[in-house]
Amino acid sequence: MISSLRGQVLSIGLDHVVVDVGGVGFAVQATPTTLATLRRGEETTLSTSLVVREDSLTLFGFADPDSRELFGLLQTVSGIGPRLALATLAVLEPDKLRAALADGNITVLTQVPGIGRKGAERLIIELRDKVGQVQHAETTAGNTRTQVAEALLGLGFPAKQADAAVDAVLAGDGSLGTSEVLRRALATLGRK
Repeated sequence: MISSLRGQVLSIGLDHVVVDVGGVGFAVQATPTTLATLRRGEETTLSTSLVVREDSLTLFGFADPDSRELFGLLQTVSGIGPRLALATLAVLEPDKLRAALADGNITVLTQVPGIGRKGAERLIIELRDKVGQVQHAETTAGNTRTQVAEALLGLGFPAKQADAAVDAVLAGDGSLGTSEVLRRALATLGRK
């Protein structure tokens, strides 16, 4: 199993990145949040999961090992394949997903395209006891700020503007997840 890749980012697409490892370009499927942290030409390390099918070998990449573990855990649920597991992590950050599973919050889980009420109930029943403890909100907010600021830097925004945009978004609502903070910060920077 390929559990991580380290190499230069050759190209970034809407749903994948190509990483050059020893002269071989690996196409890695990833969430928009993970892709936003990457920059073409720079060295990166991704935690990966290799999914072997009868007709394909597909690598899925994550910014951290925690997301990779949740990706694998989601696939243990009947009816959840790698694409739906990746979509879940694209919509819900690991901490928000853990909290929704622990609290039995069907509304949050049904925000994921492809997961209906019955699918959300199945996720809760099968994973409630398997997910780890939810981190404290302060730590999560600090991590969110850092991740979004780094993602904006990776997209080419100056550090001062990136920090100001992230601070403005978090001042309005500190409980937002990383992907929502990134969206709002990009909208703020786009207006300038």
